[in-house]
Amino acid sequence: MPDCFKVLLCRHEVLLFEALREALIEEMKEDPTVCVFGEDVGHYGGSYKVTKGLAEMFGDLRVLDTPIAENSFTGMGVGAAMKGLRPIVEGMNMGFLLLAYNQISNNCGMLHYTSGGQFKIPIVIRGPGGVGRQLGAEHSQRLESYFQSIPGLQMVACSTPYNAKGLMKAAIRSENPVVLFEHVLLYNLKEKIPDEEYICCLEEAEMVRPGEHVTILTYSRMRYHVMQAAKTLVNKGYDPEVIDIRSLKPFDLHTIGNSIKKTHRVLIVEECMRTGGIGASLRSAIIDNFWDYLDAPIMCLSSQDVPTPYAATLEDATVVQPAQIVAAVEQICQ
Repeated sequence: MPDCFKVLLCRHEVLLFEALREALIEEMKEDPTVCVFGEDVGHYGGSYKVTKGLAEMFGDLRVLDTPIAENSFTGMGVGAAMKGLRPIVEGMNMGFLLLAYNQISNNCGMLHYTSGGQFKIPIVIRGPGGVGRQLGAEHSQRLESYFQSIPGLQMVACSTPYNAKGLMKAAIRSENPVVLFEHVLLYNLKEKIPDEEYICCLEEAEMVRPGEHVTILTYSRMRYHVMQAAKTLVNKGYDPEVIDIRSLKPFDLHTIGNSIKKTHRVLIVEECMRTGGIGASLRSAIIDNFWDYLDAPIMCLSSQDVPTPYAATLEDATVVQPAQIVAAVEQICQ
């Protein structure tokens, strides 16, 4: 939905986790095949309360509490999708889903192909991830780098209550397996969203701030670091264009390309690891498709290739900060 139409709709204010919950409730009311699996998703309401109250509304079989066995309940979700259900599998923390990597890669992503099209896998895999506040290395994983190479898998990352609800609804309705990345530090973001039903396209980026001097591509929590840096950049005389790519696989090269053709300079800002991260893949795609439009080398700011420290000051040092974004834009625009 174009932003210009949002103001014409009646709206209500929600937190991001509440927007995700609204999407689940609406889709479960509309489609009896939609169900939720995961640890503590039932009467506890999920680790970040995205599924709060759903067990009371829809019953224990449609909102199923599972044992601590990610490989088992993710595999069960794949089987349920093959038989006609639309399961939503929650990882209590996205890092735990490494235990289900076989089910996600060899089953979710490939079964439609390996069955000769006999089976569709309309499953959503979602949960909290990213670098929180002193959650330690194992709870600060960014699995987008792990999952991006899996054939047949779509990946999206929400960053606002509006796109969280719209992307969740679109993911549930998709015939493809979709991984929805939610950031642990964004659940309490507040925004007014339309009362009327809407969905967001799974393959479209979002223009956050139009500009002329440099294209800044980002997603998830880093959107807010970029926008904080953008205020400083504007005061310094720069006019950055900010795009939340949202679709991590596939990339929206139409939106990205149109921006590059205008600004001719690119900065990628991500919380993912530098080695093998989303930024590396995005930079490769830009070079392959838009090399002739670039007037400067592509810069990519990523997290350090180290386990995320527990100490707060060290943790901050591993993640891109607004001052680094400002310095990078100044360098690109020299």
